[in-house]
Amino acid sequence: MKLIKHAHACVSLVKDGGRIAVDPGTFTPDAKEVVAAADAVLITHEHFDHFDEDLIARALDARPGLRVYGPAGVVGRWPDRRAQVTAVEAGDRVDVAGFGIAVSGDLHATIHRDIPRVTNVGYLVDGRVFHPGDAYQTPPAPVDTLLLPTSGPWTHLGRAADYVREVGPSRLVQIHEIMLSRTGQESTARFLSPAALTEVPLTIVPEGDAITV
Repeated sequence: MKLIKHAHACVSLVKDGGRIAVDPGTFTPDAKEVVAAADAVLITHEHFDHFDEDLIARALDARPGLRVYGPAGVVGRWPDRRAQVTAVEAGDRVDVAGFGIAVSGDLHATIHRDIPRVTNVGYLVDGRVFHPGDAYQTPPAPVDTLLLPTSGPWTHLGRAADYVREVGPSRLVQIHEIMLSRTGQESTARFLSPAALTEVPLTIVPEGDAITV
């Protein structure tokens, strides 16, 4: 399948004519175009940088065939659109636009004790690509490509390195990078590399570029 990297946490996956988008939020400038091109949208959690509620609502209105999957706290906002939206939780397996999706996870990583933790799920796509949302959660099966968040108020470089070691992917692709400058991204990639803390180099995919996964 082809993975297209968009800004921050958003990616599109394309295979055999099917297309899904994961986490088109307000930090993704082309989120409207990303959603318009997708057969289905997967949302990991309700934070605005992953979930643009107004955008998704307008897309559901405009496209009766659009499908949206996410935690109950996300899709429960549209109780009258049960034909279009589906609540998912850990242990679920769904077929979406020709992709097999395994759902895992429970809560967003801790930011601060004073900030409530929302439900956060991860998506394992076709048993190959894992998007963890905002948590260092172990996927439900071994993965080839791990999408790794590299910036944000909850991230931690040392914990990220341990997470990569725990998961043991064949490929590591940066996401959730918008709070890092280019120099910061390159510095993070040096730490998360075979020359330093992990056995897998961190791949930085420029916005709009695609790779085969």
